Amino acid sequence: MHSMNWDDLRVFLTVDSAGSLAGAARALAVNHSTVLRRLNKLESNLAVRLFEHLPTGYTLTAAGEALRDRLHGVEDEIGAAQRQLSGLDTALTGVIRITTTDTLARGLLMPRLAAFSAKHPGIELQLVVNNRFSSLTKREADVALRGSNDPPGHLLGRLAGRMETALYASRAYWRAQRRTREPAAHTWVALDESLAHLAQARWVAAHVPDERIALRVDSLSAMVDAVRAGLGVGFLLCFLGDRERDLVRVAEPMATLDTQLWILAHPDLRRVARVRACTEFLYESLRKDAHVQPPRKKP
Repeated sequence: MHSMNWDDLRVFLTVDSAGSLAGAARALAVNHSTVLRRLNKLESNLAVRLFEHLPTGYTLTAAGEALRDRLHGVEDEIGAAQRQLSGLDTALTGVIRITTTDTLARGLLMPRLAAFSAKHPGIELQLVVNNRFSSLTKREADVALRGSNDPPGHLLGRLAGRMETALYASRAYWRAQRRTREPAAHTWVALDESLAHLAQARWVAAHVPDERIALRVDSLSAMVDAVRAGLGVGFLLCFLGDRERDLVRVAEPMATLDTQLWILAHPDLRRVARVRACTEFLYESLRKDAHVQPPRKKP
């Protein structure tokens, strides 16, 4: 272990987590050749193969599994030390790595990043667009903008508001089908099993027969495109649906489909000036957005 470079070990762990060189390169914000070079160097130093390259991706060999087990907890300990030291940073300079979903990046975040960058030119912004929760514990990101009604409890979070969801259709589809009132009589665009945990997916599963679903997608942004193309009606986030001229809202938002909008960061970063400035800026900006509704009061 003493002869191994931690950067090489981090690449090894990231390839294992991502399952591919390309995925690891995206997660580490480096190019494909850098990942391959470091992985080859590590295998050469250890004189063993750590991965089998299969059609389905990179799979650990027995030696790779042994190394992963030995490294269990080490990455978190190093990350904690890095966060503690970076917490001493009080300057509005450096890098902030932000993660969010494709939907929020497209609909809410980009203009705010432009405004923040203009206000703080000494801060470099890096954006990780991913529909899973990137691990703030492992420093895959410093700040997360996420829609969730159950955010991770170990992270510091500020609730900026809630996002409404309503039923939309293309104008052409609705002109032809608007006399149809029953959901089961319409053609639908719905979410696939990867997003089955969302409230709108559960509603569709309970009210719409499978044979009425024309298309399933794994992206809320792709749903906008599909509904606009006339494939059927579909539940869309209002901040996406309302801005599309070729779409019509055919029902009012359902409170049971609301999604809370959270700005999250790791507690160890609470004293880092640039991270605090970013989270404060996003919070104040989002809570003033016409498409972000105030949180509902608890009964």
